[in-house]
Amino acid sequence: MATTTTNPTLSAFEESLAALDVELTRTTVDDFAATLDDIVRDPAVGVPLPFDVDYPDSVTVDPTPAAVERATTGVTPASYGIANYGSVVLPSTDSGAELVSLYPELHVPVVHADDILPDLPSALDRFGDAARDDDLSAIVATGPSATADMGDLVLGAHGPKAVHVVMLDE
Repeated sequence: MATTTTNPTLSAFEESLAALDVELTRTTVDDFAATLDDIVRDPAVGVPLPFDVDYPDSVTVDPTPAAVERATTGVTPASYGIANYGSVVLPSTDSGAELVSLYPELHVPVVHADDILPDLPSALDRFGDAARDDDLSAIVATGPSATADMGDLVLGAHGPKAVHVVMLDE
């Protein structure tokens, strides 16, 4: 679903993702399942999302470790988006969101448009309050996993080779 962005923070997020070669698809709660079904590559796994959305049948929710190992796509929540970096804040969850975000070749973080913040200090301020209150931890992820430790740039060395952000709009 194409949406024209007039919000400067959302525009900055879109531009930062584009600079990282990360795709962004904006959708509504009602269209989420169909949108996600068009994005995921089989086999796909996901963890429960803190949004009022339904997964498509193509995504196995609460996967076993073996299903995560076989998965090509992993779908997880993102607590926040960081506009100026194109980063997402991925919460550590009891349902295994970290593994689902790291093992498959394609990671699909789902973030609400209201949770896109302008910069890292804003995200740390917001997340810091929740982390202290609820003893939470998270990963700040920016684009696909990449390393050039041994020469040429290699994608997917320590995580996903590709990222496709899904942003929920009202």
